[in-house]
Amino acid sequence: MPIIEINDLTAEELIPYVSSNEIQLKRYFEPDLGIFIAESPKVIRLALKHGYEPISLLAERKYIEGQGKDIIDKCADIPVYTADSAILTELTGFKLTQGLLCAMRRKPLPTAEEICRNAHRIAVLEDVMNQTNIGAVIRSAAALGIDAVLLTEPSSDPLYRRAIRVSMGTVFGMPWTYISGNSPEYVAKLKGMGFTTAAMALHSNTADIDNPELKNSEKIAIILGTEGEGLKDSTIEACDYTVKIPMAEGVDSLNVAAASAVAFWEITR
Repeated sequence: MPIIEINDLTAEELIPYVSSNEIQLKRYFEPDLGIFIAESPKVIRLALKHGYEPISLLAERKYIEGQGKDIIDKCADIPVYTADSAILTELTGFKLTQGLLCAMRRKPLPTAEEICRNAHRIAVLEDVMNQTNIGAVIRSAAALGIDAVLLTEPSSDPLYRRAIRVSMGTVFGMPWTYISGNSPEYVAKLKGMGFTTAAMALHSNTADIDNPELKNSEKIAIILGTEGEGLKDSTIEACDYTVKIPMAEGVDSLNVAAASAVAFWEITR
């Protein structure tokens, strides 16, 4: 495997590591699928385990014979770019706390129908843009037994760098894709696939998340809304249930990531 010492920070092959434009990376091989950046040995190992194809590695020099050696050995035919920590910080614009980055090819996304075919408990994120929340929701979904995650098309991409990092790589193993259609069209699609739909919202006419009817549903979709505004009224009206998490007096809500963890634990236990 070629170990390439970095001496030109403007080299074309380093663009994936320099660019902070996630959309540019997503379109890197356009019209073919683009790329994403995985950070840290643990996350890269998970991506490789789930079949993502590596293109190149960027490694702090000490990682080549250290924490990244098994990854470098496994990725036998791709270039490994290396330098000391100070140079890599200049290149990427931030200090590499984990010392290893990997540019990887994206996979084709399945359809919503394909990943929901054998699913019984799914999460749906409506217009959630915050990458930290996307990663946190997917990590909770993976940890708590959710079968798949769907996102409406305005939502942020789970393979953006921050979302991957926050998910701790669980985004690679969790089935996810986008569901087309505006509200309430996508809710009708979920019902057509046999799901009971439950909107998480702070309305007066709500059921608690531990409602036995919900827990006993054969197939249930928990729908969570964007930060701040929450779900659209048209989504709430289209769902079979509106549910909430009981709160102590003086606290009206949790953010979407925290609320998702509570909801997932309740409907899967």
